[in-house]
Amino acid sequence: QVQLVESGGGLVQAGGSLRLSCAASGRILSTYAMGWFRQAPGKEREFVAALSRSGGNTYYADSVKGRFTISRDNAKITVYLQMNSLKPEDTAVYYCAATGGSSWNRYFTERYEYVHWGQGTQVTVSS
Repeated sequence: QVQLVESGGGLVQAGGSLRLSCAASGRILSTYAMGWFRQAPGKEREFVAALSRSGGNTYYADSVKGRFTISRDNAKITVYLQMNSLKPEDTAVYYCAATGGSSWNRYFTERYEYVHWGQGTQVTVSS
């Protein structure tokens, strides 16, 4: 069983930066493909960024491409989401997710493809 705990959220002004962390317990994160999703009030949870098991392949939603970076520190069993040039529309609860599978280089962008989820961390960007 994998337990994921997000941290690093908070209030930031537009144009600022935050780094979210997702710490895992129970399994080493290198055995999983990882993803970040977000959910704004009244909206569906949406894909933000994905990382393959190998760590060599990443994919981003168009809305965050060039501003956000997903990475993993296997030694610390942590996945990060570096968020730069934040905009008010980035305001949401951010969730990390993990999924297994046999593919070493595949990333996943759909909610149903992920098995394990964290509890979320709030990010608020003021204008």
